[in-house]
Amino acid sequence: MRIVIIGTGNVATILGKRFLTADHEIVQVYGRDQLHAEELADLLSASFTTDLNNLNPAADLYVLAVSDTAVASIASELRVNNKLVVHTAGAVSKDVLSVCSKNYGILYPLQSLRSELNELPDIPFLVDGNTEDDLALITEFANTISNQVQQAGDEERLKLHVAAVMVSNFTNHLYALAKAYCLQEHVDFNMLLPLITSVAERLHEYEPAAVQTGPAVRNDEATIQKHLTLLRQHPALKTMYIMFTESIKKMHNRQ
Repeated sequence: MRIVIIGTGNVATILGKRFLTADHEIVQVYGRDQLHAEELADLLSASFTTDLNNLNPAADLYVLAVSDTAVASIASELRVNNKLVVHTAGAVSKDVLSVCSKNYGILYPLQSLRSELNELPDIPFLVDGNTEDDLALITEFANTISNQVQQAGDEERLKLHVAAVMVSNFTNHLYALAKAYCLQEHVDFNMLLPLITSVAERLHEYEPAAVQTGPAVRNDEATIQKHLTLLRQHPALKTMYIMFTESIKKMHNRQ
């Protein structure tokens, strides 16, 4: 396909690279900032523009790879003569695109994407379309860039977006809190990296609840109290420790 990418951030950059590896052609990049638009266009061997009125009209697919909060405003300015247009947002309805084309849908990458990544990660995609024909085209395209493609309507996609926030954003925040704690207590956070990797890798083979470990699941009150004593100088962490401990106990009936 001939593709116009609207956006210049993390998602636009990684998806642009993925499109190229699947032998699609990026004909143009749009960005509000000329420097960013030109840089990404150079990377993807495409032209660039900072004016939505100057989008290449000969593309087959227009991809809005912008933040959730920007999708509606850009869609309101976008007119693509009923060419196929998709957005990549997890928590925005596909129908926000109805103002810019009668052919529209979703190409949502269920992955944390960072433009500085040297290797492209595996990216599952959730897809949807305004019509059966649009859905078929988007699904066919998604299958050229991923081996994990599922159809999902707005509600199902939003539910998975919530779950994605839990397993990605929330866990990463816990890593950040743990590293700050280690720095304050003068212990080496890097010693935890093999543990982090090992726990994540287990999920490919086992149910999360089945491999739960730690003092809470063992009902080891002596260790829990020792931990809480250590956390007296870290009240926010202590509150979170108590909350997670009680949640684990409840799930495993160890009250």
